[in-house]
Amino acid sequence: MLYRVSRFAVLAVFRLLWRPTIEGRALIPATGPLMVASNHLSFIDSIVIPLAVPRKVVFLAKAEYWEGRSPASWPRRLFFALFEAVPVQREQQQDAQASLDLARGVIERGDAFGIYPEGTRSRDGRLYRGRTGVGWLAMATGATVVPVGVVGTDRVQPIGATVPRVHRGVVVRFGEPVVPSDYAHLPPGKARREITDAVMSRIAALSGQELAGVYNERPAEAGA
Repeated sequence: MLYRVSRFAVLAVFRLLWRPTIEGRALIPATGPLMVASNHLSFIDSIVIPLAVPRKVVFLAKAEYWEGRSPASWPRRLFFALFEAVPVQREQQQDAQASLDLARGVIERGDAFGIYPEGTRSRDGRLYRGRTGVGWLAMATGATVVPVGVVGTDRVQPIGATVPRVHRGVVVRFGEPVVPSDYAHLPPGKARREITDAVMSRIAALSGQELAGVYNERPAEAGA
């Protein structure tokens, strides 16, 4: 109930200030295990996408967002509490597997899971190569993967900005789902890679971004 009320209130404000365009929402399955895989341009992507999806969407968020007690951090902490984001560590290799296990739990309890296959925000606007965690989760849970292309969120809240700006060019586009059973005949490693590449190809078509062709690495200052 708290999630539904919070979503309704935030959605009303978002529609009033930013008037987003949402396309392809009918492509989102109403039932069954689900992942929503998006490009990542801004912190507010994790706000925009749950507002655009008719089902409950849960994202993982770096544990640093729960740290600190400055007044500037309160709105962010409140949002994560209301939308039930899951804090994760991202420093070690074992943290990556722990994150996937948490995501699997979200899907298996019936919620949709939001994921950024690039791993971190794009700092130059290009679309980076997808990491195969999205393929691993799809094969492990049987979740349908709906690709998403977000446009304009980097103008609402660029990297480094603490306060969102009013910008009327936000677009959220949903594309044709990727179904893991279509890849069941492949060896597991190849299936994970092909699912991931299919998802990223559809995200690129939806977002119109230039392809970087390499993986996106988090900056040393961990500000991603």
